[in-house]
Amino acid sequence: MLDKNREWKKKQNPETLTGTQGAGHLPASVAVLGSTGSVGRQALEVASCHGLRVDLLSGQRSVAVLEEQARQFLPRYCAVADETCAADLRVRLADTQVRVLSGAEGICEGIGLTDAPVVVNAILGEAGLQPTLAVLDAGRRLALANKESLVIAGREVMRRAKEKGVDVLPVDSEHCAIFQCLQAGRKEEVQRLWLTASGGPFFGYDRAGLSQVTRAQTLAHPTWRMGAKITVDSATLMNKGFELIEAACLFDVPAEAIEVVVQRQSIIHSMVEYIDNTVIAQLSVPDMRDCVQYALSYPARVGGLTPPLDFFTLGHLDFARPDTDTFRLLSLARDAIGSGGGVPATLNAANEEAVSAFLEDRIRLTELFDVVEDTVRELEPASREAERLPDILAAASCAREMARDRIRRIAEAGPL
Repeated sequence: MLDKNREWKKKQNPETLTGTQGAGHLPASVAVLGSTGSVGRQALEVASCHGLRVDLLSGQRSVAVLEEQARQFLPRYCAVADETCAADLRVRLADTQVRVLSGAEGICEGIGLTDAPVVVNAILGEAGLQPTLAVLDAGRRLALANKESLVIAGREVMRRAKEKGVDVLPVDSEHCAIFQCLQAGRKEEVQRLWLTASGGPFFGYDRAGLSQVTRAQTLAHPTWRMGAKITVDSATLMNKGFELIEAACLFDVPAEAIEVVVQRQSIIHSMVEYIDNTVIAQLSVPDMRDCVQYALSYPARVGGLTPPLDFFTLGHLDFARPDTDTFRLLSLARDAIGSGGGVPATLNAANEEAVSAFLEDRIRLTELFDVVEDTVRELEPASREAERLPDILAAASCAREMARDRIRRIAEAGPL
C-alpha cells in the first residue's frame, strides 16, 4: 500500500506537496531526534515537503545517514549518542558549519541550543527519556514518537509538561488518532478509548505455531514498514501493550477504560467512545507522515502528503479480539498499569533485552515471551514501590540484568 502512496505522490502537482495552503500554521524550524530511524526519516520528509528549516538532528551510530541528512538540511547542530561515531561525523562534516555534539548529554545540549519551537522525539527505547524531559524543560512543543518516555516515566513526563505549559503531541498513529477524536467532545463525556492493532504477521497463531517462526517472518509486517525492534514488538503485541500504558498516561484515563481491538487493514487508527455510545474514529491510509505533520501544525491542518482514502477500493473493514492467552505480553502491560511504580519500566527494560536477543538469534520468539514475563513477575513486588525517577531507572537496570541472565541460560542450554 505504501508503494502505491509513493506512486500517487509522484503524480501530484508539486504545489500540493509543499503545503502552500495553510503553511503559515507550521513552525519555521524543527528539531528531529532519532532522525536516522523510520519515523525520523519520515519527519524529515514532512520538513522537506513543507520547506521547514531543520535546526537539530540526532542519531545513535548511523554516521553515513547522518552525514547525508546533515548535508541536505544543513542544521546548526547534529548530535550523535556514540562518542566514536560523533568523532567520525566531525571529520566528515569539517567542510560545513554544522556543529557536531557527542554522547547522550550532547543530545540534551542540542535541545537547549536549538531555536526550533517543535522537537520531534523519534529516538528508540529508554534512551529517549532524558531528551523528552530536556525538551519539556526547554519549554518547546514535544512531538512524541518515543513511547518509552511515557511507559517508563509517564507521570513525571506529564507533570513536567503541565508545569512548563508545554504541549505533548503524540506521533504514534493510534494516539494521534485518539487525540484527534477527542476534539469531538469534553473529557468528562469520554466513555472508552479504543486502540486498534493490526494483529501483526502472526494473527491467528497459537503458542505452538509461534515456537517455529523465524526472524525473517517476524520482520515481515503485513501493513507498516518500521524498524526491526518495533516490528518485533508489533508481532508479539508488546507494542500494543506499551501503547496501552502510553494512552493511560497521555490521556489520563484508567486502564479499564481502554480497549484493544484488532483491525487488520490498519485503516482505522483508533477510536473514542462517548457516553452516548457514539464512536468517533480516525481513518486514513497507514502513513506516519500524517501523524508527524499533525503534531507540527496543530491545532490547524495543512495539505496532506498522502493520498485520500478510497472507500470503494477498500471495500470492508475487519475487527477481532486480541488473543491475550497466546500474546500474553499485552495482558502483562495492562497489569503493569495497575501495579504502577517502576513495573512498566521493568517491562520495557526486559523487553528491550529480549528483543535484542531474538534479533541476534539467541532465543526463540516464544522464549522472548518467557524472558519478559518471568523477569517482570519476579521483580514486581520490589519495583512497584519505586516512585521517584532515579528509583524507577534503578528498577529498570535490575530488570535488564535479570533478563540478560535468563537469556544467557537459554543460550547455554543449546542451539535454537
